[in-house]
Amino acid sequence: MAVLSFNNLGLSFGDFDLFVGLTGEIPHGAKIGLVGPNGIGKTTLLRLLVGQEPPSAGAVQIAKGTRIGYLQQEAAAAFQTLERTVYEELLTVFADLRAQEAALHALEEELAQGEITEELLERYGAAQEAFEQAGGYEYELRIRQTLTGLGFPPDQHDLLLAHCSGGQQTRVLLGRLLLEKPDLLVLDEPTNHLDVEAVEWLEETLTRWGGALLIVSHDRYFLDRVVTVIWELSRVGLELYRGNYTTYVQQRELRWAYREEEFETVRARFLKDLDYVKRNYIRASSHDRAEGILRRLVRCVKAVEAGGVGMMSLQWSDVTAQVSIAGDKWGLAEVERRIKGLRAPSPRQHQIKMRLGLQQRGGDLVLRTYGLRIGYPGTPLFAADDLLLKRGARAVLIGANGAGKSTFLKTLMGELEPVGGELVLGANLTLSYFSQVYTMLDPTHSVLEEFQAWYDIPTAEARDHLARYLFRGDDVFKPMEALSGGERGRFALAVLALQRANFLLLDEPTNHLDIPAQEALEEALRHFPGTVLLVSHDRYLVNALATEIWELRDGRLRVYAGGYAAYLAARTQEQEARQERPRPAPVVRARPRPDRGLALAEAEARISELELSLQQLNEALLTATAERAWERLHTLNQEYQQTQARLESLMEQWEALA
Repeated sequence: MAVLSFNNLGLSFGDFDLFVGLTGEIPHGAKIGLVGPNGIGKTTLLRLLVGQEPPSAGAVQIAKGTRIGYLQQEAAAAFQTLERTVYEELLTVFADLRAQEAALHALEEELAQGEITEELLERYGAAQEAFEQAGGYEYELRIRQTLTGLGFPPDQHDLLLAHCSGGQQTRVLLGRLLLEKPDLLVLDEPTNHLDVEAVEWLEETLTRWGGALLIVSHDRYFLDRVVTVIWELSRVGLELYRGNYTTYVQQRELRWAYREEEFETVRARFLKDLDYVKRNYIRASSHDRAEGILRRLVRCVKAVEAGGVGMMSLQWSDVTAQVSIAGDKWGLAEVERRIKGLRAPSPRQHQIKMRLGLQQRGGDLVLRTYGLRIGYPGTPLFAADDLLLKRGARAVLIGANGAGKSTFLKTLMGELEPVGGELVLGANLTLSYFSQVYTMLDPTHSVLEEFQAWYDIPTAEARDHLARYLFRGDDVFKPMEALSGGERGRFALAVLALQRANFLLLDEPTNHLDIPAQEALEEALRHFPGTVLLVSHDRYLVNALATEIWELRDGRLRVYAGGYAAYLAARTQEQEARQERPRPAPVVRARPRPDRGLALAEAEARISELELSLQQLNEALLTATAERAWERLHTLNQEYQQTQARLESLMEQWEALA
């Protein structure tokens, strides 16, 4: 049975239909990813499904008793007040448990006063068992684990929501929804404000999620790990693909190829009918039949051109007089031209068409360093292993924010000097820096004016190039200051493509791009004959392209040969080796500092022991309550409180280590 279903759903704004005729359902336990180009209506569809906006047509049915949690991009509106702290906001999830806890403490105070009756012991036992079964001894631990997973260190737990950034508020809302465990969790771009570690934690959490999920995300790697069904929203409608994102891409290519083949078959039928009209239109005996075929043919062509119907589904009987040709004077030549100009309705129409070429081929050596240190005068950021980058390589630079990745790229561009060591660039090298293009755009120009400021080429040629990046028709006259982040990203790619550099420095190029644009960039970089140094948190792009990983960690840049999977395997081996390394023998002169990985492992082991002790103490408390052994009950309760306090203290140490 579905937790939510919708039928013939549509939303219109005047004469503009954002979407029409959408039908689907979300079964219990389904994990669905919703994808599509920017502006297609993904967020709007989520709002319709959760009831925040009414549809223009159709209806949404929600199963009785279904609880829905919705992570919206503007989180502040989801809070009743901004005067709570981060921790207090998550505590609201457990209001009922806290009421049970208060009632339990009141009973304990009555017992402590010494007036013990059988009725009081029974009430206390029942209350304690209900509290334990509801997770009463775990909820504070769950809150701390959730906050840690979402990137809130202990010193931010008391931060007021009013003082949180928009990204922090979104993470708090996400944490609250995860703790509430709704039957259907609807997430709109949940990874936008998370670092890689927090995204990985969220992936693990959602992989184990027992309810249904509907997720909009541009993070393809995240979708690969979490979802098992893809909904693709396009001008064609809403289409379902079973499998994760990678499986969807494979199925989609086959489906599109089949449709295009079928489309050509129908086009051939149209041309055959037109040939009949040409041969019989002037014959008296067949004129009426030829004229009828021509009128139906024109209606079909107009329907396909209007985008209201897929050409492959057209049958003569399906075309009604609602598609009027009154006033049109099409000659046979015009009908033939329009038939040949028809294109299969496909999401391909909303993909950018990017090609990256070279003006000249560089030498085999692109970059070499010796004892390199990067940073600013008096403020070094990191030291690097000696680097050797050869032509054709695709190196990916990864690391935490603020580690110095962008500073390194600026150093390569000559905008900064190294603070130490030597950096040598190869011969015949032409560099292009994506971030530099992105930040140098003049907001007072139109799209066309800004592009022609970069390249002095004829207007027709400029418009043709911009059309490949989805700036079509009047889009080229939009002011740069009115462009969205995704549109600015597409424009920067359009500029980058014509620079024809042989060494590309790309700083987070997919940050604002929708999935179709990400795919186009990935495909262009895959076939680029030059060299790429890429800074990116886009793990799907990194996994698809990297030939070597440069990792910035703990003030040093290390090189890992191979792709992202090889890098992850190498890091896992390093962590296991640190945990298995025997402790050094203590010496009097210098006591060695314990390894952080070992300390974390020891803390986790001790936490497990204390949690087991709490479980055993709880069982003993229940037994003592049933046996009315008041003295033992009092002693066990004190021991339970002491163990709980030790666990909380150890959890704080674990959070600091983690």
